[in-house]
Amino acid sequence: MAEKTETKKTKKKTNWKKPRATNKKSNMAEKNNLTKGKAQNGANAQMSKKAPKRTNKKRKSTPKKPNPVVKVFSLGGLNEIGKNITVIECENDIIVVDCGIGFPDDDMLGIDLVIPDLTYLINNVEKIRGVFITHGHEDHIGSLPYFLKLMNVPVYGTKLSLGILENKLIEHKILQSAKLNTVSAGDKVSAGCFKVEFIRVNHSIADACALAISTPQGIILHTGDFKLDVTPIDGEMMDIVRLGQLGNEGITMLLCESTNVERPGHTPSERKVGFSLEKILDSYTDKRIIIATFASNVHRVQQIIDASVNHQRRVAVTGRSMINVVNAAVKLGYMNVPDGALIDIDDIKKYPPEKITIVTTGSQGEPMSALYRMAFSDHDKVVLTDKDLVVLSSSAIPGNEPLVGKIVNEMYKRGVNVYHDSSVEVHVSGHACQEELKLMHALTKPKYFMPIHGEFRHLIQHKELAEGMGMSPDRIFVSDIGKVIEISDEGAKFSGTVQAGKVLIDGSGIGDVGNIVLRDRKNLAENGLIIAVATISLEEGILMSGPEIISRGFVYVRESEELMTSTKDIATRVLIDALDEGVKEWTELKTLMKNAITKYIFAKTKRKPVILPILLNI
Repeated sequence: MAEKTETKKTKKKTNWKKPRATNKKSNMAEKNNLTKGKAQNGANAQMSKKAPKRTNKKRKSTPKKPNPVVKVFSLGGLNEIGKNITVIECENDIIVVDCGIGFPDDDMLGIDLVIPDLTYLINNVEKIRGVFITHGHEDHIGSLPYFLKLMNVPVYGTKLSLGILENKLIEHKILQSAKLNTVSAGDKVSAGCFKVEFIRVNHSIADACALAISTPQGIILHTGDFKLDVTPIDGEMMDIVRLGQLGNEGITMLLCESTNVERPGHTPSERKVGFSLEKILDSYTDKRIIIATFASNVHRVQQIIDASVNHQRRVAVTGRSMINVVNAAVKLGYMNVPDGALIDIDDIKKYPPEKITIVTTGSQGEPMSALYRMAFSDHDKVVLTDKDLVVLSSSAIPGNEPLVGKIVNEMYKRGVNVYHDSSVEVHVSGHACQEELKLMHALTKPKYFMPIHGEFRHLIQHKELAEGMGMSPDRIFVSDIGKVIEISDEGAKFSGTVQAGKVLIDGSGIGDVGNIVLRDRKNLAENGLIIAVATISLEEGILMSGPEIISRGFVYVRESEELMTSTKDIATRVLIDALDEGVKEWTELKTLMKNAITKYIFAKTKRKPVILPILLNI
């Protein structure tokens, strides 16, 4: 019995639970919660009875205000090489990217430069918040002096770009009034509703930048001119990290240069030129060396100086633009020139020719450039002989090939050794080839794309490159100067045009030479001029003397006396008949004489010279 009792006790002990007293609080809490729950349910039920009255009243929703429309268009740089200028507009704010010059076509006789038609900007000058420069090449800043004379707005650019621009503004006597603002890669500038960020890229000039422009419709990225150089001379590689960050954040539209879109692969590094220059100087220790390159290619000039110093040569610089750029680059710290390495062009005769390197302009064969004058023995300091080696450290801009060929032929006639073949690797491009363009597209992942900086074939091939990377054709805009792209909340589309075109610079004349003048110049160049001078008395209605026939550039008069005599007879007969019939209007008399001479000359020669009738009244 004792054992059984013990077993039962043990069993009770094993099944023992904590006293109920410890659960009083939780029981009370449950009770209270239950009570509260009932009360809350009652309240909810009460509220649910009233709820329908509130839900019957519909809230007035405020419609979301649409973001402002952004317009993008170019006044130059599309379907042409050079004259680059892009305009971005949003309501009452406009910013301008670059403002460059173009070079005249073969049929633009006597024209020095071509600048964009700025009429639209002049008419909207109160909206312009600034001009933003991507880099200091002529095709991007060359028109700014003409622009700033008409519209004195702030200009933003990196140190070297503005340093080169300053020399131009000094020549035009407007530096003091110009509003120049120096920025660095990484800086951001607010301009109305826009914010512009400068992003470092590599190019054939130092301090080149792409621009990330924040707008109410998102970021518009303007690449400027660029290439990817992983071994740049200044050690500053293109900021692909920042470009990738912007791509991840979202880029609405990419405006990307197209100059080298026809070339596969990658653009070689600028350092290759340095190695080639060293080899040339090693091979031609007995010759004076003349190297022609673009004045703005500071890194190229630096490598020429470095190689020359390594070979104990002095360096002389010639050509106005070359002198200006080198002076600016040295002053601003973009070039490192050892003491005594640079000498004045006037002092080259003080040193043995084989100890001289001359850096010059004229790599594009421009008439009146320093190299052109050397080739045709018109340079007052340098005379080329068979003891010279000329290196064209450049490639011909499309359209300039005949000019370059002309001076190369002339130098060969003088027995001068000339290096101009690209196989010698004395030049590399500053523009992105296909693989670098693909990298830019891959990094930025734009919603829309507009190819810029190129002739029509370049723009189309860049469009095809983007399509090959998966971009939808309806998101690519192959545009033309003056054609407006409108970006809104609904998307992007072409929307009208603005005035755009070419303004021709002839000497100090701006825009005073148009199509009619060019046509006359072309006609004069091709067919010559005939002047017919006669003296008449309108009161008496008689021919007093003449007409005298003068020919310039048409035929050699002494060998064409019969033609000139017949022309005079026809002009005389027409004037006498008209006066006899009582015609006394100057314009009508001139027209009759001009038409008669034109008809006769064409019948005899099949040529149409410019006919200039001159009537004097006594």
